[in-house]
Amino acid sequence: MIFINPKTDYAFKKIFGSSESKDILKSFLNALIYEGKSIIENLEIIDPNLPPRVQGLKDTYLDVKAFLNDNTIAIIEMQVLNVQSFGKRVLFNAAKTYAFQLQKGEGYRMLKPVIALTITDFEMFPNSDSVISRFVYKEETTNLTYTENDIKLIFVELPKFNREIAQLETLTDKWIYFMKYARSLSEVPEIMDVIPEIHQAFTIANQVNLTPEELDDFERREMFIYDQQGAISLGREEGREEGREEGIQEGMREKAIAITRQLLPRLDDEAISQITGISIEEVRSLRSTN
Repeated sequence: MIFINPKTDYAFKKIFGSSESKDILKSFLNALIYEGKSIIENLEIIDPNLPPRVQGLKDTYLDVKAFLNDNTIAIIEMQVLNVQSFGKRVLFNAAKTYAFQLQKGEGYRMLKPVIALTITDFEMFPNSDSVISRFVYKEETTNLTYTENDIKLIFVELPKFNREIAQLETLTDKWIYFMKYARSLSEVPEIMDVIPEIHQAFTIANQVNLTPEELDDFERREMFIYDQQGAISLGREEGREEGREEGIQEGMREKAIAITRQLLPRLDDEAISQITGISIEEVRSLRSTN
């Protein structure tokens, strides 16, 4: 068996955000948000449609959105590219989701909590060994939790997860293993297959169950991600070879501009800015002179 990579936008939303994914998403969120406890009894997936098959691929951010049974709004994002100001974007999206709940004339009492769950294919917090990090508002000195603590940020850093199959103990372990290693597996591990929702996730991810058009779309998206990861990594390495901080920054900037020019025919300005770190205004300027 060959499984599609759940880190790409098409696969991620097909597995967790499609119309048949309700039980899968419920198990996934219980595992990563509530440490495997069955807190979420029901949910409603918002906009359960796959990304459109378009020429310009947008793999800089991958979202699934759901209403939980307690009216909490959950935003789930799989981020594969370590782009500039990504942490700010996570906070912005969570705050925007929280604020945009209100219609004109509605009171603040109508606001419901927001949980932003972000899975990254890179390290967000290099000074921490934790695979899962949870952030809420607290008082700096006493650590007192803010009364209306309605926005929670949860990060899962896949590179920090190093458990082997035999070491998988919890539902959380098994879902993280699925996210990190599904693409490289040739069969479903028995220890994971006994969980109905994970079994269903593997079934959806099995390439045998994809149409030729779906498989082609997936392969193009995965190749795009690998290309950009390689290009960004090369740019940073070439910058470092300058030997001094000024040279590093200049080398990285020159490579970012070169990558931007390559992406202009394929992506919109916002997506290019998120990948390369070049401002939207400068991307637009490059587009006008390209």
